[in-house]
Amino acid sequence: MARSSTVLDSALDAIGHTPLIRLDRIAKQEGLKCNLLGKLEYTSAGGSVKDRIAKRMVEAAEKEGKLIPGKSVVIEPTSGNTGIGLAMACAIKGYSVIITMPNKMSLEKEAALRALGAEVVRTPTEAAWDAPESHIGVAQRLQREIPGGIILDQYRNVNNPLAHELTTAPEIIEAVASTPSTSTHPSTGKVDVFIAGAGTGGTVSGVAKGLKTTHNPSCTVVAVDPIGSILALPATLNEAGEGSPYIVEGIGYDFVPDVLTRTPGLINSWVKTSDDEAFAAVQKLFRREGVLVGGSSGSALGGALAWLQSDEGRVVAQTPGMNVVVLLPDGIRNYIGKEWFLKMALQGEPSQLAASIAEVMKRPTSEDRRANALLPDGSGQGNH
Repeated sequence: MARSSTVLDSALDAIGHTPLIRLDRIAKQEGLKCNLLGKLEYTSAGGSVKDRIAKRMVEAAEKEGKLIPGKSVVIEPTSGNTGIGLAMACAIKGYSVIITMPNKMSLEKEAALRALGAEVVRTPTEAAWDAPESHIGVAQRLQREIPGGIILDQYRNVNNPLAHELTTAPEIIEAVASTPSTSTHPSTGKVDVFIAGAGTGGTVSGVAKGLKTTHNPSCTVVAVDPIGSILALPATLNEAGEGSPYIVEGIGYDFVPDVLTRTPGLINSWVKTSDDEAFAAVQKLFRREGVLVGGSSGSALGGALAWLQSDEGRVVAQTPGMNVVVLLPDGIRNYIGKEWFLKMALQGEPSQLAASIAEVMKRPTSEDRRANALLPDGSGQGNH
């Protein structure tokens, strides 16, 4: 599953094969004795975990004869990352693409989509999922009225979770199982806990199945859902803040997608997170681990830290050698212009080093001192 050292046929072959990295500095800061590991999905060719499902959905539709070169128009309602993956795949394969996307989603996502040749239709963020004006409703209208239109439908398409069962899970297993246990980093050799945010639910469902059926049936799977969404179980977890808006993109919904498993025991626990918790965790990932991730990665890490501090997770947190894998779905590329990022990056509290720089810049330079020494009265005004 390692990245290829040979020439690849196209960018589609550079999808996935992402690194699993230690988050040791955050673990130390949080007092964790377990191994905290991050699956870094922004290194995939299109920049996110959604590249995996886009590739698989397109290739499966081709095999089934649903996509016809020169005729088919791929239409997809998305938060953006699935659209980028589809636009990349369709640019390579020669299909036209229309992406419907709520207004809340970043301008950077729209720009990336248009750069790849996709048409983008924005829809009201506040529209209910089943309203005609929602991103789903508009996609369905376009599919009905545009010749050759086809919705691959990440919310229902079995190739969404299957992509993660067959690629993401095996990559995680291989990385953990092939890393030897040492005195510095003891390891059970297994994935003991997997934690991921839930959007369509395909990622957490597919990885959960892959881990539990082929690797470790006792693996604990934790799904993270933003406050305002209704995906978490039991449903009582969603009551506080249900329907309230949240800033983090790409996770949470006001309906339960078909690809999100409700099979008992596959997802063991749910954690709700706020925007503040997500962005605080993003800053930890920036400043402690040097990884430029997006807001939903902060939700995943924030949920992981909350679970590890809970009664259920505390034993894992304090057990050396247990492996906790957190999926970090995308990078900061798509959020550079968002207010939350600019505030974090440009308006934070000045550091001690910044104060030292300011002091240095106030002092006269050696050239200034020499020039003043040559003036008769030291006033800076010579006699002419």
